[in-house]
Amino acid sequence: MIGRKLGTAGPTVSALGLGCMGMSFLYGPADDAESIATIHAALDRGITLLDTGDFYGMGANELLIRDALRARRREDVVLSVKCGALRDPAGAFGGVDGRPAAIRNFLAYSLTRLGTEYIDVYRLARVDPAVPIEDTVGAMADMVKAGYVRHIGLSEAAAATVRRAHAVHPIVDLQIEYSLFTRSIEAEILPTCRELGVGITAYGVLSRGLLSGHWSKERATARGDFRAHSPRFAAGNVDRNLALVDALRAVARSMDATVAQVAVAWVLSRGDDIVPLVGSRRRAQLTEALGALDLRLSPDDLARIEQAVPAAAVAGDRYNAPGMASLDSERGNAAG
Repeated sequence: MIGRKLGTAGPTVSALGLGCMGMSFLYGPADDAESIATIHAALDRGITLLDTGDFYGMGANELLIRDALRARRREDVVLSVKCGALRDPAGAFGGVDGRPAAIRNFLAYSLTRLGTEYIDVYRLARVDPAVPIEDTVGAMADMVKAGYVRHIGLSEAAAATVRRAHAVHPIVDLQIEYSLFTRSIEAEILPTCRELGVGITAYGVLSRGLLSGHWSKERATARGDFRAHSPRFAAGNVDRNLALVDALRAVARSMDATVAQVAVAWVLSRGDDIVPLVGSRRRAQLTEALGALDLRLSPDDLARIEQAVPAAAVAGDRYNAPGMASLDSERGNAAG
């Protein structure tokens, strides 16, 4: 497994990370035993970065990871945890809380659920517009001094927010959506992160399955599946997006690879400071994603990939209107 460093001040992690959200949240029912087996397979194949959020399944995802790591050495794993999202008993979102007291509270519960004495990278899931980012990061910096957190990250933050946060305490990485279908970070956010020495952990690299090569417009979504309400999966949009996937499939076949492998490899090719998170819920998906590490994309390969999937041709925003409004990273930006 290739290693990549999270920013100039962060830990070295595997070039691919495992996003564990789908094992407990957002994509319908999952099999806990298969999820744990997938985490074990990832660790055995050299993946060291596991990403979760304290609100994934109301803490169920953290408990799942704790169970998966019982027989593993804690120091062999880099745990990335998002906090701040508020939920109600019905599962609806109620905003975000970035107050210092809330940060300390969220952290206390995560440490207990994960069964660990420290979290490697801790971050707010969404920037709280009611709380200065300096206050939120300041509280996290206090937790670093106390030994409960090793490093501080951000999630879906605008370039100016990253700069303000980094002035308070070194930010090791920004977790943000980045894929062939979502490239808005390239305009301002990615250059700012590189200027400051902040790494990128890229989620949504397969655009929630659209870029997996396994999605079809006839496929039904399970109860509780986010994609049933996602603009990119909506009638009309999904046809246009799957046409782009078909064009990419032709390129992938010429490279003796799958659509998913080419999509992940493209994100890997964007720079050594970028670590894609693959959201595999099953071992077969993980094995396919790991095949991206064997692809070496030439300039000609990259040109053909980007010709097959022009950024401007993608149909639909990545979230619905309320979801887009919650993104500090997208405020004032065009859809993408």
